[in-house]
Amino acid sequence: MTRPHIDYYFWLNSDWAYLGADRLDALARRMDVEIRHKPVDLPNVYARTGGVLLGQRAPERQQYRVTELKRWCRKLGIDVNPTPKYMCPNADLASRIVIAADAAHLPVLALYKAILRAEWCEERDISSAETLYEIVDAQGLDADTLMARAQDPSIEALYRRYTDEAVAAGVFGSPSYVFEGELFWGQDRLDMLEETIALRLAS
Repeated sequence: MTRPHIDYYFWLNSDWAYLGADRLDALARRMDVEIRHKPVDLPNVYARTGGVLLGQRAPERQQYRVTELKRWCRKLGIDVNPTPKYMCPNADLASRIVIAADAAHLPVLALYKAILRAEWCEERDISSAETLYEIVDAQGLDADTLMARAQDPSIEALYRRYTDEAVAAGVFGSPSYVFEGELFWGQDRLDMLEETIALRLAS
């Protein structure tokens, strides 16, 4: 019997994915479900689903994001900088590194959290190959091998496939969780995701 799973679509620039990372992992452990980590090219998703990149949004929307982010940081006891020095740079290489690690059956929670933390807490540029090498190495992983593997066309193909899958599943933002075809958008929907899993597993 196939183990129940959550398809987890997220962007390697997503502050909200960072806030939800540990709670998603804890949920999966409690419910004994698998998380299938699927980094996506969110600008591409936005282009196909009517989304607007943060810097192009109205000032009112940008300000409310900061307000809401501060509220959630206070609620969760997690500190992030809403407007870091290197905010939302190109995340393609970071995404491919996480996909390559996952394909090699390496643990990816600590890795993708470290990448997000570098951007939102440490004022580091996650589009930089040098920065990413340092992050991978600090996680105790073989940085040379993983960085090389991230350049493989098969990893790029997976990245594009995950992005296409996300759009097909109705995803339009990060983080998004899909369980048995039902979409939950945002780390503020993790409680509802858990309730749905509990109901499905009990039926």
